[in-house]
Amino acid sequence: MRSTLPRRLGLAFVLALVLALFGLAPSASAADADLTFTTDTTTAVPGGTVNLSMTLTNNKTYDIWFVHQTIDPTWLTTQRPDLKYSFTGCTLASDTGSTPCSGTGPANLGGNYGATVPPGQSRTVTLTLQIAADSGCNGDIGFYSYFYAEFSDSTNISGGPVYTPETRVNCAA
Repeated sequence: MRSTLPRRLGLAFVLALVLALFGLAPSASAADADLTFTTDTTTAVPGGTVNLSMTLTNNKTYDIWFVHQTIDPTWLTTQRPDLKYSFTGCTLASDTGSTPCSGTGPANLGGNYGATVPPGQSRTVTLTLQIAADSGCNGDIGFYSYFYAEFSDSTNISGGPVYTPETRVNCAA
């Protein structure tokens, strides 16, 4: 017997999309969740590292159940092919210390915040950005992010773009 679940989910998605287009769907306000970025340094040298921290804060009175987040280089960063870098590590800060993320890299960072973010609490994920030893100089590396969060009261929020501080890659003269 074939399952009708995919059809039902498809219909629910289409209905939610139509409601959202006409402004009838429940939604959270931007004040319900914040995504902020910090770096441990504003400059780096080829071969060096920069820690990029992302803090998601739940300002609502309901739990955040689900987060989807992307992170991509800014347009100016992509215009400098001589700037070479990669994400080499990811940790989630918790009350008991840091734990490795569920995945490294900017593909889908949402799962790295942990299962639930209770009201009034924050989760911080730190990505380690490795500047390649043969990277170009005198350029800025920056990123932007979009995020989507679902709350336990069936509301959701979409945010972005949220921009990271830029890191300047300097070389010794």
